[in-house]
Amino acid sequence: MPDTFAQVAAVVAAIEDRWPVAPRVGMILGSGLGGLADRIEDATTIDYSDLPHLPESTAIGHAGRLVCGTLAGVPVVAMQGRFHMYEAHPVDRVAFPVRVMSALGASVLVVSNAAGGLNPQYQVGDIMVIDDHLNLMFRNPLVGKNDPRLGPRWPDMCAPYDPEFADQAMSIARRSDFVCHRGVYVGMLGPTYETRAEYRMVRRLGGDVVGMSTVPEVIVAVQLGMRVLGLSTVTNACSPDQLGETSGEEVVAAAASAAGKLMTIVEGVVGGMA
Repeated sequence: MPDTFAQVAAVVAAIEDRWPVAPRVGMILGSGLGGLADRIEDATTIDYSDLPHLPESTAIGHAGRLVCGTLAGVPVVAMQGRFHMYEAHPVDRVAFPVRVMSALGASVLVVSNAAGGLNPQYQVGDIMVIDDHLNLMFRNPLVGKNDPRLGPRWPDMCAPYDPEFADQAMSIARRSDFVCHRGVYVGMLGPTYETRAEYRMVRRLGGDVVGMSTVPEVIVAVQLGMRVLGLSTVTNACSPDQLGETSGEEVVAAAASAAGKLMTIVEGVVGGMA
């Protein structure tokens, strides 16, 4: 097994050689949402390929680089593109960058994703603040021998998403006069989109949106004691009785069209930490 603690230290050292600042916030920008990185000021950009132990990001709409700088006056480090298990990355590698962000100094994780809308009240382009999740990936990044330097063996998952951040996000959306929901994210392995029967199943289980990411990163963030704000952009409607075909390109385009709303929430919440 790899020495994850040593690998994290190596990545941190490589980043600090280029950007010797301790971030307060780590950010993971999902499909079509990488434009938020353009709002980061005094940015230092580092390609994943220039850092040790980071896999390659191959998903559509994922630039594959770190953007380090300040957002709303707060030092941040942002992943412009994430890793997915459907790219054949092990689940612990998918969540590995969260360990790096924490070791750099970040105590807050902002994680965003593009997701299919299961709740019939959700429309394409809406934002959902993640209140909880269902892990139907059936993978957990903490499986295996536990290294206590990386966190506790049995982290409590009763409230993985910070309720104060969720309240702030909802208030920002109301003040800015756009629709924002609060609900349950369902993580599926992918890379196929779900069948009609699967959509019915996850809706009956209590899911409001469904996607192929986020859950592994949040589990590790909880183990590390980070506060988490999770945001989903609804990029396609998943009504099993009126189901049309979905493509990755359409998902990225829909996410990009709603990026302004996401940026408003993220900048508002992060700015409140200044």
